[in-house]
Amino acid sequence: MPEALALSAAVVFGLVHFFSGLLARHADSWAVALYGQIGGTVAVAVAAMFWPARHVTLEPIAWGAVSGIGTGVGVAFLYRGMSTGRMSVVVPLSDVGAVALPVLVGVVMLGDRPAALAWVGIVAAVPALWLVSRTRTAASQRTETGTVDGLVAGAGFAIQFSAISRIDLEAGMWPILAARILAALTIAPLGLYSRAELRLPRRLVLPACAVGAAGSAAIVLYLLATQDQLLALATVLAALYPAIPVVLAMVFLHERLNRAQTVGLTLAGSSIALISLG
Repeated sequence: MPEALALSAAVVFGLVHFFSGLLARHADSWAVALYGQIGGTVAVAVAAMFWPARHVTLEPIAWGAVSGIGTGVGVAFLYRGMSTGRMSVVVPLSDVGAVALPVLVGVVMLGDRPAALAWVGIVAAVPALWLVSRTRTAASQRTETGTVDGLVAGAGFAIQFSAISRIDLEAGMWPILAARILAALTIAPLGLYSRAELRLPRRLVLPACAVGAAGSAAIVLYLLATQDQLLALATVLAALYPAIPVVLAMVFLHERLNRAQTVGLTLAGSSIALISLG
């Protein structure tokens, strides 16, 4: 059951990012991110009224809030990266950061000692990031558009997933509601600071909100998958989500990768699996 939940989360996350990326090509990416969180907040607020909450304390609410800040940073920069760069590059870059950074923080700040597999994955991530982020022009190589945004998004998602795994389901959906609210409150000032247009065209409001509601469903699926002490397995399965937007972008947007980027994506996928299993 946890495996099915984690895979379901991966599929929904992948679809959410693909459709959000499409919306971000027709409106300001900051507005797409903001309205997505508003839609997700409404959906979770309704669910929280019916989901049993046996023991609500400050701790799970606080972890939900921390998760929301990570979500806000992650989706805002991911959507901005996808609005100018290729989904098949930006999304995998964000995923490598989301998986690798918590391990590195644990080593540096908490004295963790990852297994050998995790270290192999971390080492493999370095050339993977370099290969994926480079694109060849007629005369030279340059950094792929959206690379920096993808890496920043990865840092945000690392915070999101790490904090979600610490939420106790006894608190019901209230920590997830706190996460949605904090995500919106994180995106709005960042968007204003970036002088973004935070209003969406009317025709895009409902799709953006619907995609955001689906994103909340993916987070709940991931939270449920981590409750049976299978965090490593849930992480590696949920981390498969980039395959969805990468394949869809190649099929429907006709995105193509050069040989080096294909090798880099293969290394990135191996890195994610090794770090999660290690």
